[in-house]
Amino acid sequence: MTEKSAARTVVSVAQQDWADQLTDLDGVELVVWDMKDAPPRDDIELVVPPYMSNPKRLEHLCELPSLKAVQLATAGFEHALQYLPSGVALANGRGIHDTSTAELAIGLAIASQRAIPDAVRAQQSGQWLRLADRPSLADRKALVIGYGSIGRMLVSRLQVLEVDCTVVASRARAGDDLVDRVYGIDEIDQLLPAAEIVFLILPMTDATRHLVDDEFLAALPDDALVVNVARGGIVDTDALQRACAAGHVRAAMDVTDPEPLPADHPLWTTPGVLITPHVGGATTAFTPRLIRLLRREISHFIATGELSNVVVVGD
Repeated sequence: MTEKSAARTVVSVAQQDWADQLTDLDGVELVVWDMKDAPPRDDIELVVPPYMSNPKRLEHLCELPSLKAVQLATAGFEHALQYLPSGVALANGRGIHDTSTAELAIGLAIASQRAIPDAVRAQQSGQWLRLADRPSLADRKALVIGYGSIGRMLVSRLQVLEVDCTVVASRARAGDDLVDRVYGIDEIDQLLPAAEIVFLILPMTDATRHLVDDEFLAALPDDALVVNVARGGIVDTDALQRACAAGHVRAAMDVTDPEPLPADHPLWTTPGVLITPHVGGATTAFTPRLIRLLRREISHFIATGELSNVVVVGD
């Protein structure tokens, strides 16, 4: 290793095109590593894993003696926890997917409210359906469960569409420039009976697994819509399928449990259910926002040895 490279922080990124857009950063030596095989060198201090790849690739993290931090390209991070070496900081990609995920959540809600799937099926047979008087998105009472960066982005767009938004976070707190009050998750029971649309955009934890169960769904008004752009396990799939099959609620989901949803799963053919294959953040908006985050975080790491969005440090 040369004297020049010894003074530079070695950072691995998963794709060549990511590296190509970061070459002007000072104090960094970029290594392209997709993590399919063993590390190309042992002095990597910061790893940016591949986006939407098999989490088992993260097993290679334990082979890096100089590793200090991992910067994910996803907002979710639970998939990485079991592979995180002791003392290594894990940061999520907070902010990268806000725009695309909020966009899809609204798209799913509009498609469900306005019966777009029915229109698509009718188009295939040349049938002119009468779809007047479907419920609009405007004037609906929406309950947004999860008020992080994506939740805020979603609420800001819903309000432009004249939706009445109530928001829930892990703990109650004062409002902000968008809402007068943030309710705590322990207050959710009193909010469900008025919720015509429920948007789920909260992290997957032991506390939130199967948050949406039979009791939750029963508390919703008839014909309520559940939009899940968070994680599939937040919803009890069997309970949701029963509630939709009974005609009590409808569902629009970008995530499922299990995932991928098996081809013979009854949810595919349950009336009132719309499913997209976990594509919330996977649009052309992803790469520009990822590169902006990496530029900021790599520079910060070189200057301070830390990342901004650390969610956990390995035991």
